[in-house]
Amino acid sequence: MAAPLLAGVLGTAGAGKLFGRSAPRPASRTALARLLRGGARAARALRWLGALELLLCAALLALPPSVSVAAGGAAAALGVGFLGYLGYARRAAPGSSCGCTAGDDGPVGVRAFVRAAAVLAGGVAVTLAEHPWWTTAPHRPAATAGAVLVAVAGAVVLAPDRWRLLWRRLRLRLTGHPLDGTRAVTRVPVTATVELLEHSLAWQTASALVRSALLDHWDDGGWRILQYAGVHGGGGAARPVVVLFALDAAASRDAVREPAVRVSVLDADTGEAVALTA
Repeated sequence: MAAPLLAGVLGTAGAGKLFGRSAPRPASRTALARLLRGGARAARALRWLGALELLLCAALLALPPSVSVAAGGAAAALGVGFLGYLGYARRAAPGSSCGCTAGDDGPVGVRAFVRAAAVLAGGVAVTLAEHPWWTTAPHRPAATAGAVLVAVAGAVVLAPDRWRLLWRRLRLRLTGHPLDGTRAVTRVPVTATVELLEHSLAWQTASALVRSALLDHWDDGGWRILQYAGVHGGGGAARPVVVLFALDAAASRDAVREPAVRVSVLDADTGEAVALTA
């Protein structure tokens, strides 16, 4: 079952790189642009990489076992290359994204390394498999179902922040909002909260850390939490962080001139609090 799962990872990432309409703009913010000395070159390289990932996806799913094994070996080599590139990006350009997916423009973090390691492990598993996946799956339905569930859970955990936001919204539509009792009071649009934040003294103090647009938001206990990706420190001490701003969920610029804002900075890898310095 490793082949179709690996094909899903490569196919999703490849389609985003190859067919993404706004690829040149995000590419200029990746570490690849620094490595290739130009955003346009990085965009072309990402599109070629997307085409390669889609080709490997097709080979893993539809072609004879011998070709599938070769595709597994190529995927394993690709995973090694991904890990090496991520190491370079983390060291040379810690504030840049990796360009690994079309929907993630935050700094390189643990999830990017785990995705690359999953590609490497999947490629090795396909290469070492004794029988093609379409012959083993019907004879092992329980193992197949378990592998699919694990793959879906892993996809949700490792998905880019924007995709996770879409998943959160879908879940709220299906299961209901946990704060439905407060919705009658809290009707301020998120865009109004963001506007209020960006005109606050707290934003002026902490905005130097921020490296992304709004990634996620939620309401909790009368507060509206806004989540951004950022980088703390500089040079070799730079590390990716999550920047959280908490504002009154019912406040807007029409009613409040200077809002009360709570700012929290968390290490993106460990979740530990990071001291905010002006």
